[in-house]
Amino acid sequence: MSIYSTDREILQTAIDWLELGHRVALVTVAKTWGSSPRPCGSMLAMREDGIHAGSVSGGCIEEDLVSRYRQRELTDRFPNLINYGVDRQDALRFGMPCGGRLELVVEQLVNAEPLKTLLSRITSGQLIARRVCMNTGEVSLHNASDVNDFRYTHDEMIKVFGPTWHILLIGAGHLTRYVASIALMLDYNVTVCDPREGYRAGWDMESVNFTHIMPDDAVKQIINQHRTILITLAHDPKLDDMALMEALTDDIFYVGALGSKRSNDQRRERLRQLGVTEQQLARLHAPVGLAIGSHTPPEIAVAIMAEITAARNNVLQTGAQGGLMSQ
Repeated sequence: MSIYSTDREILQTAIDWLELGHRVALVTVAKTWGSSPRPCGSMLAMREDGIHAGSVSGGCIEEDLVSRYRQRELTDRFPNLINYGVDRQDALRFGMPCGGRLELVVEQLVNAEPLKTLLSRITSGQLIARRVCMNTGEVSLHNASDVNDFRYTHDEMIKVFGPTWHILLIGAGHLTRYVASIALMLDYNVTVCDPREGYRAGWDMESVNFTHIMPDDAVKQIINQHRTILITLAHDPKLDDMALMEALTDDIFYVGALGSKRSNDQRRERLRQLGVTEQQLARLHAPVGLAIGSHTPPEIAVAIMAEITAARNNVLQTGAQGGLMSQ
């Protein structure tokens, strides 16, 4: 079964509706002021009978927006700009936080083919910038050369689709499948590395890159990529330590290792003997994952990806020592 990120799910839904003959609009959060529940670039697809997918406000204005679209109250000119929460009365009416304001871009989708092209390219792992001309409504696709996810001016709206973060998982065991599944839903480009024949033969997970090269070589391949993350899950020091030694001596955003506190203390000592400095070791999140009392593989995967998300959002409070106690 394919695992879609939110953006890809919305695009696929819009394609399905268009092919069934529905009138479909795509709504994108272009600007926010104050306390806004959804970031710029968030999308919603809606059709003429009121059914919609995605969100642009966390649920407080979708009903009004869809109702206006059903009643054809939006102007005939697309892209259409709509503001919500401009004054205190509107903010209270739509249940938005005090001072919150949204500016939305509404596009009338004509046919499914442009979205099919976009979906095909991002599913293959490409970074694609979708540009909407705000004066004419013309849409064009471009290869994205950076990871600037969203940009909006009076002349254009550009949203980058595709995996802007790369996560490398060492070890192809049971837990790795759950971590990879969550990472795919969060729009990571996922690579699993395991040179062991027994694990390699049983790996069949769709949308995940698999490599059987040695872990340190796999790390070298992602060092120069944007926004990289390494997690060791192999339970084999010969594999995990090789990857960690390479990652900690380079500029990888997040480096984590599975295991109990005792096993990770032993791992740190081995890495010291291999020449890894204390400053470099301080970057290691081990035990990896937030301390949420997790025990089963799905729970541990949630804890791991939650800690990575907190690090990305600069709200991680546990420090690089991590908090997950697992065997």
